[in-house]
Amino acid sequence: MYSICLARYRLDPDTKRKGLSHLPPLCMFTSEDSHYSMLKAAHWLGIGMDNVIRVKTNERGQMICSFLEQTIQTSLAEKKIPLFVNATAGTTVLGAFDPLDEIATVCEKYDLWMHVDACWGGSLIFSEKYSFVLKGINRANSVSWNPHKMLGAPLQCSILLIKEKGLLHQANATAATYLFQQDKFYDVSFDTGDKSVQCGRKVDAFKLWLMWKARGNLGFRHFVDNAVDCSRYFLSQISQRPGFRLVIPEFQCTNICFWFIPVSLRDKVEDETWWSTLSKVAPRIKEKLVLGGTLMIGYQPLQHRNLHNFFRLVTTCHPASSRQDMDYAIDQIELRGAEVDLEMQAEALSLA
Repeated sequence: MYSICLARYRLDPDTKRKGLSHLPPLCMFTSEDSHYSMLKAAHWLGIGMDNVIRVKTNERGQMICSFLEQTIQTSLAEKKIPLFVNATAGTTVLGAFDPLDEIATVCEKYDLWMHVDACWGGSLIFSEKYSFVLKGINRANSVSWNPHKMLGAPLQCSILLIKEKGLLHQANATAATYLFQQDKFYDVSFDTGDKSVQCGRKVDAFKLWLMWKARGNLGFRHFVDNAVDCSRYFLSQISQRPGFRLVIPEFQCTNICFWFIPVSLRDKVEDETWWSTLSKVAPRIKEKLVLGGTLMIGYQPLQHRNLHNFFRLVTTCHPASSRQDMDYAIDQIELRGAEVDLEMQAEALSLA
């Protein structure tokens, strides 16, 4: 929301006083796998959810740049004003990283604000082994990052980085004279209240500063590398186990998405009825795991890809995962999966 506001102000500073009524419709672009907050931001800022263009992604969940440019050109032909491109560094479900360098080139061509939603995957910047997925992030106008996600900082710890100095203050300041006087005995640039939507708020940055002082770059690198390494170990193990099937062939972050197929559904015709039955498996396994107090693991469908309910295992830095944890998760899913299989077979027989 901050970044869209800045993009709008940079496009036309008069919007701060006049609103949007004097402009043609603004539009913004984000991948079809991106976070729902883009729609919410468009609603709150008066752009409208219908003017959020969802750009097609490839099988790994990455934005396809040729489609991005095509949708920009279509919007121009419709007399709309392309304003903002949101690139995602670590999508919520598949953990995909959009091709940042390619997107930056398109944004520069059409003079669009490029924002990178690195709230989830931005922590990979600390890793020498895995930070290559963030190549091109330096070309963005703004970046959002949530250390409370992968790094495990206490909620809430959210950070917005902006390239253009002074723009945040210009776009948001209303200069309340009872509060933001300039004749203070300290550096008034530390008065951040007039730069933000909220005048008073908790200091999110302090949590990160304290963690960083305690852990250092090497500590963060160790935690991030371990989180990714454990996810890769989990991936290698389920790739060899019967009953586990990957949703996509390759993963870029610590998200590993998969189906667990009970014995009674294996080697059967995978028609609509088969998939309908399989879609009930993950929710029932999850219920058993949670009620048994052994494991909490999420599941979801991806409707725009016509993918039925699947598991999404995600490793983070705190608490640090281990290979033993990964083995335990696999064993628990297999155990509860067998119980669900027996129950579903019994239910099918009773209905027959």
